[in-house]
Amino acid sequence: MAAALNVVEPCNTGIGGDVFALYYSAEKRTVKALNGSGRSPKALTLAKARELGIEGLKIPNDNVNGATVPGAAAAWVDLHKAWGSGKLNLSEILEPAARLAEQGFAIHPQAAYEWSAYSDTLHTASVGETDYPFLIDGRTPNPGEYFNNPALAETFRTVGKEGKDGFYKGRIAQAIVDAMGARGGVMTLEDLAEHESEFVAPISYTFGKEGHTVWECPPNGQGLAALIAMGIIDALREEGIVDYEAYEEGSAEWFHVLIEAMRLAFADAHAYIADPQVVKVPVEELLSKEYLRARAKLFSPKTAVAQYKQGRPLPTGDTVYFTAADKDGNAISIIMSNYLGFGTGVVPRGCGFSLQSRGGGFVLEEGHPNCLEGGKRPYHTIIPAMVTQGGELYMSYGVMGGAMQPQGHLQVLINMLHHRHHPQAALDAKRFCIGSLAWSVPGEEQFYNRVVALEDGIDPGVIEKLRAIGHKIEVIKGNEQVVFGKGQIILRTTDPRTGKLIWAAGSDPRGDGCALPQI
Repeated sequence: MAAALNVVEPCNTGIGGDVFALYYSAEKRTVKALNGSGRSPKALTLAKARELGIEGLKIPNDNVNGATVPGAAAAWVDLHKAWGSGKLNLSEILEPAARLAEQGFAIHPQAAYEWSAYSDTLHTASVGETDYPFLIDGRTPNPGEYFNNPALAETFRTVGKEGKDGFYKGRIAQAIVDAMGARGGVMTLEDLAEHESEFVAPISYTFGKEGHTVWECPPNGQGLAALIAMGIIDALREEGIVDYEAYEEGSAEWFHVLIEAMRLAFADAHAYIADPQVVKVPVEELLSKEYLRARAKLFSPKTAVAQYKQGRPLPTGDTVYFTAADKDGNAISIIMSNYLGFGTGVVPRGCGFSLQSRGGGFVLEEGHPNCLEGGKRPYHTIIPAMVTQGGELYMSYGVMGGAMQPQGHLQVLINMLHHRHHPQAALDAKRFCIGSLAWSVPGEEQFYNRVVALEDGIDPGVIEKLRAIGHKIEVIKGNEQVVFGKGQIILRTTDPRTGKLIWAAGSDPRGDGCALPQI
């Protein structure tokens, strides 16, 4: 699925990007995590960035030095080795996606829309290239138009045969360095050859009265933001400030609690999340009951307090998420991204994939925990999730899309646990999104969380109540509703009569995906 999505949605994901994953072992009843994100080139210090003319607080999306080392290829190889069944080798696994790339397919409507949004990036990146793969006759593909990418098929086959060395050394590695160097990039063959995935201990928070433990990948991912928000909502109830369960789903009061909890969580996430191999990230302290109670006391039931100044706005990203489970009860929650659309849009010659722009997650401010340094991983938006109860898997899920992701994790979780929705209904429910540059107030980007995007279809009376207590609301319609993310859920349960394992699943209507059983 990871490789096939690279073929059909290169506007969201690819082997030139990064991967994070969680894995539940039914036999061991454990959750494990993989960090498949890449590091900045060793030579790309803050001083070097300034020398290269990069100003401001972020590396621009169209600057080639926004490309960190792609982690996806190594992650695929390592996931297969660590958690695969051994029934298929990597070449066999990647071959169907290689054939799909080689033979072609019809572009789906949502993918065509998202593809077209990056037309300017693609045109700029394609200047001087004779075989640029992501444009047809100088334009982005239309819905239903046939598209193929034989160079990507060859990349998949190389990785299938040669493993990590096939990507991080040899022809592909040289093509990456050449493409970046031609545009002023400083990535070297050594940066690529030294890349490794990292198996890490996941972080968790046990939410609600029924003891559902939510699992996230640790920093440098932003899963911590989702857990902080859940902890604040628990603390609001425990401290007698407000109990969200008393409110009707979709009411102004319900939205207000969740929005303000997320604002508090983002303030901390953007202030502290960074590469834990370089700086200390106080995860335990941020998730302690004492700290969460203190943060909850900042909540006002009657007023929107949108002045949490910590952190910086992160743009909405373009990502793919999927989850899979097997007959034995094992499950994987996995997410991949180029960051913004096609990332930098730069395509190593003859390789068929674009290089991500994940370095845009760094803060170009001396002393900030997430400040750019050579060989460092940036703040990462992409996060998979899982939920267990009493050691048993409850569900594997995720919601993709930049700053939307922890917000989606929170909203979908509450839809499942509090409102007792089945997976599809939990994904269908209308959402809010804060923290997207697309909806920032001009001139007030430092207070990015003042504006709340609400999905078309929410009761106008609810919207007016939220405005009355101080929320700045933007109602989003049509294709632009992609800002609210695209999620997937697999729920694990058992038949109470026979004890047999049952899987239930849902797929987000905002995207082109589906829930697919294999018989």
